[in-house]
Amino acid sequence: MNARVTEPKPGEATVVTMPRAETRAEKSTPPQQPEAPAQAAAPVAAPKKKGSRRLILMIVVPLVLVVGGGYFWLTGGRYEDTDNANVEQAKVSLSADISGRISGVNAGENQFVKAGDVLFTIDPEPYQIALDQANAALATARVNVEQLKVAYGTATATLNSAQATLAIRKDAFDRQNALVQQGVNSNSALDDVKLAYQQAQASVDLANQQVAAATAALGGDPAIATDKHPAVLAAVAAVDAAKRNLAKTTVVAPADGVVSNVSSLNAGQFIATGTTIATLVETGGSWVEANFKETQLTDIKIGQPATIAVDAYPGKLTGTVESIGAATGAEFSLIPAQNATGNWVKVVQRIPVRIKLDASATNDQLRSGMSSTVSVDTGRSTLDKMLGH
Repeated sequence: MNARVTEPKPGEATVVTMPRAETRAEKSTPPQQPEAPAQAAAPVAAPKKKGSRRLILMIVVPLVLVVGGGYFWLTGGRYEDTDNANVEQAKVSLSADISGRISGVNAGENQFVKAGDVLFTIDPEPYQIALDQANAALATARVNVEQLKVAYGTATATLNSAQATLAIRKDAFDRQNALVQQGVNSNSALDDVKLAYQQAQASVDLANQQVAAATAALGGDPAIATDKHPAVLAAVAAVDAAKRNLAKTTVVAPADGVVSNVSSLNAGQFIATGTTIATLVETGGSWVEANFKETQLTDIKIGQPATIAVDAYPGKLTGTVESIGAATGAEFSLIPAQNATGNWVKVVQRIPVRIKLDASATNDQLRSGMSSTVSVDTGRSTLDKMLGH
């Protein structure tokens, strides 16, 4: 049966709210907090300030980096650096100037020695005998010169006697010749006097030759000092040579340094003249050989200060640019590179630059061949180069 519902009249209807059963999802959901009052909505404007700060940072930080990088770039470029550098020291090959048998070895392997220290000795007896013989030859030469002076005196006396005899014979000949001219004596009486006169003349000529020979034997100067005579000078030179050879039997260090390669040197070993038997590495004159790229040499000049860091030791050494190589290292190689082929590739070359260490920087700890890093102060920054200073 259908019931007809009539619409209520105005003022008669009332709204009744009926409780609704909660669903399972609504039960599991925690109750929501009541909304904050209108005053709590004010901080919503904060994200606008944070975005403006981010924008400022995005502009300022790159600008600071650009300005700082530009400053360091413009003020940089003053120092030229390379790690292709090594410590160098003079190496002297030690050898004997004479041959002989080694009688003693005074230096050990890698031993530090001072200039003048005895390294090894050679048997001096043969050279002492040679010196004695040279002294005897010198004495003989002096005796011979004295004998030559006596021979010169004898020749001079003979010449004087012959000249006196010639004068007498000449007077006798003149008298007999005058009597013959006057007709007092015959010509036959003149023959004996004339023969005697000619013999006296021959004696004078012979005496002159003897004096000349004696003078030549004395070096052309009869008054020459004995020790100035050529034969004596030669004997003196032989004595000096013998003394030198005797002194060379003792081999000494020519400079301060470290002796190497002497482990095979033993007493009783025979060595020949000029044979290299050891090596002395001088520690007092160290320098650094720095191989700079050819593109770095534009502003490197002789006399500029340099700083050296040796890998083996802490701290830094100081020095100055002493010289710049005349050519690249490849040019001094045994077989220089020939770049005439079609597959040539350009490679940056390196030029050796010699760095002289300051006197205060040299020490006995440095060894030849040590790796190091060199920095040369050219005195011109990138800005100076751009401005042409």
